[in-house]
Amino acid sequence: MTTPLRVLVHGGGIGGLTLATALARRGHHVEVAELRDQLEALGVGIIQPSNALHVMREIGVLDACLAAGFEWEVLTICDPAGATVARIPQPRMGDAPSNNGIPRPALARVLADAATAAGAVLRFGTTIATVKDDGTGVDVTLDDGHANRYDLVVGFDGIGSPLRRHLYGERYTPEYTGFANWRVTLPRSPEVRGVVMSAGNQQAKALLTPISAELMYLGSVFAEAEDFRPDPEHAHEQLRERLAGFGGPIAEALAQVTDPAAVVYSRISQVTVEEPWHVGRIALAGDAAHASTPHLAQGAAMAVEDALVLAESLDAAAAVPAALTAWEERRRPRALWVQALSRAVLKQETGTPTTAAEDELLKIGIPGAAHVLVEPY
Repeated sequence: MTTPLRVLVHGGGIGGLTLATALARRGHHVEVAELRDQLEALGVGIIQPSNALHVMREIGVLDACLAAGFEWEVLTICDPAGATVARIPQPRMGDAPSNNGIPRPALARVLADAATAAGAVLRFGTTIATVKDDGTGVDVTLDDGHANRYDLVVGFDGIGSPLRRHLYGERYTPEYTGFANWRVTLPRSPEVRGVVMSAGNQQAKALLTPISAELMYLGSVFAEAEDFRPDPEHAHEQLRERLAGFGGPIAEALAQVTDPAAVVYSRISQVTVEEPWHVGRIALAGDAAHASTPHLAQGAAMAVEDALVLAESLDAAAAVPAALTAWEERRRPRALWVQALSRAVLKQETGTPTTAAEDELLKIGIPGAAHVLVEPY
């Protein structure tokens, strides 16, 4: 597509900023509407596997990501006592590194700076108030009064996507999986030079992930009641109770957790939009279309892949509707495969019964999935 498009990206998270950068670098006129009042990122850190780093290279920010994070090549598996069971080298996609751990705020800054430098306009503290697609364009009014007509509107607006509700009402509300993630940022132990994963008795798993030269995070997943929330004054003690059976590096890290406010708790939910991810000139991408559990560390990677493939599809097509059709045909099988395997791994690791289809998926395992996901897509 040779004519520059006017594009609105609804959501300024990892996927939205990646799309904004990719499109603005191609000469399109891009605006990003972000509900938050300023650039910030919730959570602690994130793993960028090789397929995500391939996207970062394509949009020109790989070096900045590696400088802000911690590059690693080997996954270490330990038993609950902390003894090493296996060290598994991780595959690469092309010449991208195997993995990079990075603080979420640092990644947000890298992507926002890249989007702005490419020419995208970032609008904070605003969201879509009205949207109308007449077939030839989309008229949008934001709740701050800004109005414009766009050739394309893309919802990278998360698992609770307002744009998804505009398209499909309440048919795709997030489904709580019954499990929640506990995470806390800590000083990096010198021996933690890649992810260290320790599995318990099918009721608990804990891991240490380096996210910079100075920092790592301790993460764990447990079954939790839907209405459970950690006690603000005792969250660190509640985490210790859940990880009491672990020794070695997990126990050493846990001993450093003394501030309840440092514990980040998030329920794990899932969304699968079974209907098309695009209607007319409005598209849903990332968690808005296919939010998955974190068990393959591929949620953000799928979002940035969505972004890059959408930019490439717009390059190749003569019109926006044709580009969106080609994009979804290319993305849906891969993203839903990641979602299904992630959920199956969660169930396997927590002793939850799996279906026959999930058992087939589990035969590939996490190491096998890593090799699948570095293949061209």
